[in-house]
Amino acid sequence: MKLLIPLFSAAVLVAATGCQTNTKQTINYPAPRPDSVALNYLPGIVSSDSLDFTAAFSLDGKTFYFSRSQNRRYTILETIFDGTKWTAPKPAAFADTSFLNADPFLTSDGTVFFISNRPKNTNDTLKDFDIWMIRNENGKWGTPENIEAVNSDSSEYYVSIAGNGNLYFASNRSGGNGEHDIYVSKFINGKYTKPENLGIAVNSAKMEHDPLISADEKILIFTAIDRPDGFGEADLYYSRRNADGSWSDAKNMGSTVNTKTYEYCPNVSPDLKYFFYSSELNVKWINKDFLFSKIGLQKE
Repeated sequence: MKLLIPLFSAAVLVAATGCQTNTKQTINYPAPRPDSVALNYLPGIVSSDSLDFTAAFSLDGKTFYFSRSQNRRYTILETIFDGTKWTAPKPAAFADTSFLNADPFLTSDGTVFFISNRPKNTNDTLKDFDIWMIRNENGKWGTPENIEAVNSDSSEYYVSIAGNGNLYFASNRSGGNGEHDIYVSKFINGKYTKPENLGIAVNSAKMEHDPLISADEKILIFTAIDRPDGFGEADLYYSRRNADGSWSDAKNMGSTVNTKTYEYCPNVSPDLKYFFYSSELNVKWINKDFLFSKIGLQKE
C-alpha cells in the first residue's frame, strides 16, 4: 500500500508552525464568510433541519462531502459547485446507501477514508462500524477496502492521517481508558500496525473521539466529553506532542467554538483559510487564523 499524504491535516501543521504549502485548491465559498464568529456552512444545503456533520473537500475544491443523520441512518452526501452555485446534496458516488456510512476524510491522491457498517465478508454478522478506504483512479471509484489491521469487533470511526501515513481514529474497543478513546495505527513498510492508545494525557475515563492530527504529528485536536473545564456536553481540545513523544495535557479550545452543546468533527479547509467543525446539529466554519491565534496554535 502506498503512502497516503493527508489533504487536511497538513493545514493544521501550517497553522501551528507557519510553514508554507503548495495547496492549489480554488474554493467558491458562499457568502457571508466568517471571521471571528462561527457561521453555519451552506445553510439549507449542508446545514439543514437534520443532524449534519463532518467536512471534506475534493482535490479540485468543487465537491464538498459531509454526513447527515435522518431517522438514525447515516449517509455521506456531496454538494457540487456547478460554476454558479452549490447544488442540492445527493448521496456521494462512492458510498453504497444500502449501508450506513459517515466521516469522510480525503487524502492528496483522492483516496477517501470513511466508516461504514457494511460487512467485511459474507461471514461478518457484526453491526459495528469499521474504517474503510476507496481509491479514485482516472475519475472512477474502485472497490471499498476494509482496513483490517485497524478494525476490531467494536466500532471505529473518524479517521485523520499524518504526513507519514500514521492513521488516527476513535474506538470503543475493550482495554481503553474510557468509553471511547483515540488510537493511532502506525504505517510502517506499507502496512498498518496494531493500534496504540494515545494515553491518559489525551484519553480519560469518559469519552474522547474525532481526532485531527497535524502532518508532523505535533498537534492533535479532538472532542472530549464532560470535562471539568468544558463549556457544555462535549468540547474541542488540543494537545501538543512533547520532545519525548508523549502528549501534553489537553487544553480546551475556548468559547469561540465551544458552546453549552456538543462540538466535534474538526477539520481545516485545504486552502488553510477556515476551520470546520460540527455543533448545534450543523456544520460550522470560522476563520482559521483568528481561531488558532487566539488559542496559541499559530506560529510561535
